[in-house]
Amino acid sequence: MGSCSRLIFAAFSLCLVVIATAEDPYLFFEWNVTYGPISPLGTEQQGILINGDFPGPEINCTSNNNIVVNVFNKLDEPFLLTWAGIQHRKNSWQDGTPGTMCPIPPGQNYTYKFQVKDQIGSYIYFPTTSLQRASGGMGMLKVHSRELIPVPFDKPAMEVAVLLGDWYNKDHKTLQRILDSGRSIGKPDGIQINGMSGRVGDPGDPLINMVADKTYRLRVCNVGMRLSINFRFQGHMMKLVEMEGSHTVQSTYESMDIHVGQCMSVLVTANQIPKDYYLVASSRFSKQTLTSVAAIRYATGKGFASPDLPPPPPENNNAVPWSINQFRSFKWNLTASAARPNPQGSYHYGKINITRTIRLANSRHVVDKKLRFAINGVSHVDPETPLKLAEYYGMADRVFKYDLVKDEPPTEANAPEVVVAPSVKNGTFRNFVEIIFENEENSVQTWHLDGYSFFAVAIEQGKWSPEKRSSYNLEDAVSRHTVQVYPNSWAAVMLTLDNAGMWNLRSTMRERAYLGQQLYFSIVSPEHSLRDEYNLPLTQQLCGIVKDKPNLALYT
Repeated sequence: MGSCSRLIFAAFSLCLVVIATAEDPYLFFEWNVTYGPISPLGTEQQGILINGDFPGPEINCTSNNNIVVNVFNKLDEPFLLTWAGIQHRKNSWQDGTPGTMCPIPPGQNYTYKFQVKDQIGSYIYFPTTSLQRASGGMGMLKVHSRELIPVPFDKPAMEVAVLLGDWYNKDHKTLQRILDSGRSIGKPDGIQINGMSGRVGDPGDPLINMVADKTYRLRVCNVGMRLSINFRFQGHMMKLVEMEGSHTVQSTYESMDIHVGQCMSVLVTANQIPKDYYLVASSRFSKQTLTSVAAIRYATGKGFASPDLPPPPPENNNAVPWSINQFRSFKWNLTASAARPNPQGSYHYGKINITRTIRLANSRHVVDKKLRFAINGVSHVDPETPLKLAEYYGMADRVFKYDLVKDEPPTEANAPEVVVAPSVKNGTFRNFVEIIFENEENSVQTWHLDGYSFFAVAIEQGKWSPEKRSSYNLEDAVSRHTVQVYPNSWAAVMLTLDNAGMWNLRSTMRERAYLGQQLYFSIVSPEHSLRDEYNLPLTQQLCGIVKDKPNLALYT
């Protein structure tokens, strides 16, 4: 080989090394979790703060960024954070649920390391240990598109995070004692918006200062414990542009229903007479309507907001049909690019054959004189050893049994007694499945699945049957990670089980999840390859029956 050839070969080899070792950017955070006084409804109580704040710090990142969060637990109880909607591809070790991770003990720290791989959108983080979510410890995680990927709307003048939801004046420890005694925590006391509850006529800092004729993006998430919320802007329409990581067809709305755990982005243009206006948030599908307001202020405006609030959407018998019709109006933007350059619509989910149908029915029970909630007759409890760790070390049979939850709910004739036990359901890697959520109770349910997005193809009143598939949206259903199910109704979602790991499917209503309305899907790649799943991190905390085990690298 001549000297020129050797130089070219060396340069080419160096280029390959650079490409092979190049990593996406890293963002580093250090969070201190403490108790502190908060007053979301005007009554001071003990809350959970992150770096002294409630809501906690925002994470602003870009698709494919690596996120490193060093969490110092300065509480007197264990603590875990989950990143709802972040898929943690091949990495359920960082999912932050009691089934995948040991909680951070009091006085210790843990460093989360994960990548927002091929995702954009609006997400939340919150505690999954006990009922800590009822006291705070939550915030927003925004994932922006990379600069080279076009976004299907002009850059807004400003983005504003809006974390709203129902709230209890009792702290999480008091609420947990109520549940542990066998009772329900009952109805919330009010609605908070970004840690505050406003009333008409109250002076206060505005949620946003707007400049006339500018357009603003509001990322709105329902971080409550129980209630669906309707939000609307006095005098202003809003345009839906993103929902849980998907760009949507840009339809305009007067008001939006948002259910527990859900996030969406709306654009609002300052095109009215310059003065103050209200953002209104009120409860839905509840006997007593709870309402809170936050001021929207024009920078050069003169005049207070009108006390005449925009009316809520229909209630009583018309509430569910109205909300279902709004759900049906949500469409995936097939021509928009999300995290990758190719359009969202290039994935034709409606043409994939279903390999398995799983019907899941929620239910309410009394077991040993205590309130429990169940899925297909099984009420989950968290064992001392995280389920993923037990499975990884080959000790699953000492902690749980697979497939206590069957693929169909029990009929009334053969319904066994409720089983209270850790609940893990096997899923076949890369199968395309259909999940039917069936709700025969008289309250709205909302479900969330970690590790995935699914296509929410249908919601209808009544009972599901195979013939109902004719009503599915098989073309442009929104890809998202939560779905609501109305009273005496059903919802259908479709997804490919292509993310190996242990993934939590749960009710987003924290009372129901705490008392058993959740399970875990175990998705195992038969190859046991690093191509499909990462090994246990070297720094992972171990507990329960695996506490003293060596750190094993099982995948190659």
